[in-house]
Amino acid sequence: MKIENVTLFQIDKTSKISKLYSQREFDRLGMGITVEQWILLKIIEENDGLTQKELANKSLRDPASITRTLDLLNKKGFVERKPVEDNRRQYSICLTKKGESFIDKYMPLINSHRAKSIDGISQDDLNTLNRLLEKIQKNMG
Repeated sequence: MKIENVTLFQIDKTSKISKLYSQREFDRLGMGITVEQWILLKIIEENDGLTQKELANKSLRDPASITRTLDLLNKKGFVERKPVEDNRRQYSICLTKKGESFIDKYMPLINSHRAKSIDGISQDDLNTLNRLLEKIQKNMG
């Protein structure tokens, strides 16, 4: 079987094309962040107060990579680390007002990327695709 006919290859290829498209748009607009940084900002927005370990688990990234990315997002003023009570070694990660404003400003762009990615695909097909992807994730998890 040719690699182009392997489902996991097609999933990976689609993910890479999507990230490249989004990064080009981020750069064109001068957003000053990467797609991976955006993903972390959105996870933090949706789950305020996560620890770095929880953030690593949710984002499927290694803790060292999360630390480096959070350092960059902190320098940009988008996130802050707050000490966790009764645990001096853990911090909860929260968006700053600047981080919240940044997400609000660029969310319409992200929504347009999402809409472009599914243009011409019916809701039934999207439901089927999501169900199948969840099955693959379960099989591989």
